Amino acid sequence: MQVATGIKIVNGIAIGKLHIFKAPVYEISEAAADPIEELARFEQARLKVQEQQHALYEKALKEAGEDSAGIFEAHEMMLDDDDLIDACKMIMTEQKKSAEYAAKEGFDNVAEMFREMDDPYFQARSADIIDLKNAMLDVLLGNDTDSLQGTEPSILVAEDLAPSETVKLDKSLLLGLVTREGSSNSHTAILARSMNLPTLIQCKSIEDDWEGKFAILDGYNSCLYIEPTQDLIDSLTARRNEDLKKEALLQELKGKTNTTVDGKTIRVFANIGGPADIGAVQQNDAEGVGLFRSEFVYLNSSEDPSEDSQFQAYKRVLETLSPKLVIIRTCDIGADKTIDYMNLDKEENPALGYRAIRICLTRKDFFKRQLRALLRASVYGKLGIMFPMIISLREVRECKEILEECKRELANEGVSYSKDIEIGIMIETPAAALCADELAEEVDFFSLGTNDLTQYTCAIDRQNAKLEPFSDTHHPAVLRLIQMTIEAGHRHGTWVGICGELGADPTLTETFLRMGVDELSVNPKSVLPLRKIIRSVDLSKSQS
Repeated sequence: MQVATGIKIVNGIAIGKLHIFKAPVYEISEAAADPIEELARFEQARLKVQEQQHALYEKALKEAGEDSAGIFEAHEMMLDDDDLIDACKMIMTEQKKSAEYAAKEGFDNVAEMFREMDDPYFQARSADIIDLKNAMLDVLLGNDTDSLQGTEPSILVAEDLAPSETVKLDKSLLLGLVTREGSSNSHTAILARSMNLPTLIQCKSIEDDWEGKFAILDGYNSCLYIEPTQDLIDSLTARRNEDLKKEALLQELKGKTNTTVDGKTIRVFANIGGPADIGAVQQNDAEGVGLFRSEFVYLNSSEDPSEDSQFQAYKRVLETLSPKLVIIRTCDIGADKTIDYMNLDKEENPALGYRAIRICLTRKDFFKRQLRALLRASVYGKLGIMFPMIISLREVRECKEILEECKRELANEGVSYSKDIEIGIMIETPAAALCADELAEEVDFFSLGTNDLTQYTCAIDRQNAKLEPFSDTHHPAVLRLIQMTIEAGHRHGTWVGICGELGADPTLTETFLRMGVDELSVNPKSVLPLRKIIRSVDLSKSQS
């Protein structure tokens, strides 16, 4: 038996044969007799790849949600980038090279440019460019990419997987994923989580002769067992069967309350990225939406979305989920989420820079378009508006003043809006946590964004894979700030929730309950498992 280790992305047990995923080999001929013909071939391939990316967007939207689908919408826009396309065309016209050679060189040059940037987010975008290059080459060379997965259920092993490769996979044949490269923030990891697929990354001991061998991927212990012993097969098969039974039992929790043994009830909401996630909210019996990431309305648009287009997106979610509370976070663009049409300057420290509410308060018309759309949609359900990246009382008051200005404008135009809208802020900086008493007097609720709170408290860039060994999501300083925030909120009658990754961490659920948290907002698939834990906790007894 051989044992390989890596970093787990998703828990669970996968049992079956290994299949080595190998990207096609590209044999490229450089010379071309007729540049005009090559330009035509290139343009046909570009349009074909754009169609493919749009089809992948629709597929990802259905299978993995708005967050994952946004990758492919961005790919579509990249293929319209004038600088990239013109660079490729010059290789064909001036160097008299073939369309496939031009695609390879042009896309590789841009990928290298991204790779050499200081910002980890932009470095990671080089993988998107390479993904598009390969798609162009597949079309130009007539490669059959559909047969790379094999024809029987297997644990797929690869160097890494591009977003398009991951989405193209036939999920009915996919038992688990193992990659040599990748990070916990990579597209592969995001898609694996959304599919709840046992996944291991940074498994450095992958070998070609694993092809076809029987194996077990143990996500719980971050191990891959190649040709395991019978005892191990028996024990891990039993563990997998237990998981399946637990999943079935979770369905029985639908309609039940999130109440501890001693009678404390909290709300369990869902985090979503857009209207496409409504079904997951309903299917997993979430009590509401604790975080609608409205920035995906912007990321999925090739131009600044109009007030009407935003209104339609918000209306659909509110109307469908009514009377459940839906908390919509105002645009949180910047840092690792950038948009070309916003013309944001490159920054040395984007996570500490011009982002989120800082953009909104300095681009008032941009902010008002969103607030007006939210107010118009509020009559179709129960709305909460949440402002991100707050660090001061002045910012909260300015946000509320602009919101009141929008209300007055709509009233003068004869447009109705709800008078019962909850206003809240994200607590995701140490500054906000330390000023929570003052901030609580201005709002109805707090929502702790533990991802950024951890990043800023521990001075750890959460996009940098090299820093993972130094990252401690359970750092005592972070937990103390959470406790302080909950206590401050309650002193002023402000309810407090958690919408970051820690909210779904089962090892902290009882800790948060004892701190007095009022709401936990998690990815939809975590709602029922979280409900099960909550219903098993007895707060009248000391924590073990």
